[in-house]
Amino acid sequence: MVNVSKIWLTDTGAWIRTADGREACELFERHPRLLHASKEERANYECSPYGIHWPQIDDDLCFDGFLRQ
Repeated sequence: MVNVSKIWLTDTGAWIRTADGREACELFERHPRLLHASKEERANYECSPYGIHWPQIDDDLCFDGFLRQ
């Protein structure tokens, strides 16, 4: 499990910073639901120890996936 200390969104992707200082991004262009979501829908997310969930668009990103690039 990845220990995430910070999450932030840009216009093009979701970013994480791990407790050990690594930063990684998942681009929205790889995730059609996130790509076509409004800024408000993207801003409405929930976090768990395993990833990020967007309830309005029913999409998820796993923290482990951020670091497999």
